[in-house]
Parts: sequence; C-alpha cells; structure tokens
Amino acid sequence: MTRTIASLALVVADYDEAIAFYVDTLGFSLIEDTPLGGGKRWVRVGPGENGTTLLLAQADGPEQAAHIGDQTGGRVFLFLETDDFARDHALFLARGIRFLEEPRFEAYGTVAVFQDLYGNRWDLIEPKRP
Repeated sequence: MTRTIASLALVVADYDEAIAFYVDTLGFSLIEDTPLGGGKRWVRVGPGENGTTLLLAQADGPEQAAHIGDQTGGRVFLFLETDDFARDHALFLARGIRFLEEPRFEAYGTVAVFQDLYGNRWDLIEPKRP
C-alpha cells in the first residue's frame, strides 16, 4: 500500500493575499484554485508540481481567524527544503522575508527560521548530503 501526505491545510486571512505571498514571494506554483461556491475556494500551492502542497483555507469565523499565524503554538510548522540554501536565503531576504535568526550549521544541514506573511514559522533547510 502506498500512502502520501498530499496536502496540509493552512488557515489564512484571505485567499488572494496568501496566493500572492506563496507564489510571488516564495516562488511556489499555484497548483489549483477552484471555486466551491459561497465564497469558498479549493486553493493549493506548492514549491513544485509534485509532492506535498499547502491547502490555503480562508478562515471561516472568529475561532479559526484566531489561529491564523499560530497554528502550532509558536513552533516551527513547515520545512522548506532547498538544494541551495545561500541562493534561497539571499532571494528571500531580497523579497522582504523576515528571518528570525542567522543561518545555522547543524549536523543535519544548514537552516534558518523565517516567518510567512501571517507569522507562521518555517525552516529553510538544505540537508547535508552524504
């Protein structure tokens, strides 16, 4: 049996501003944007055409809105793996991405924590290669 995690839901304030951030700032692809009626949409973005995607879910009411940007209680939530940390770190800085630390060199690779437009914490990471 083959199983994969296809998508992770990420609660956002607004579909279009989230799409703009993930596509224009992080360089993700807009995989799907399907209207569902009643103002809801099925919006998926991802760093490539294959692999896990983010399902951008616009908050539906104050309870969901209260968790925008803090879906994990302040912990790093998502991990963006790159094959060239220096390139992507410099690109993200130039595009206004807020890093919370200087790059670190860990046993598992080079990493730095950044925030998305809502404050969710991400690791930008280039794993060590054997």
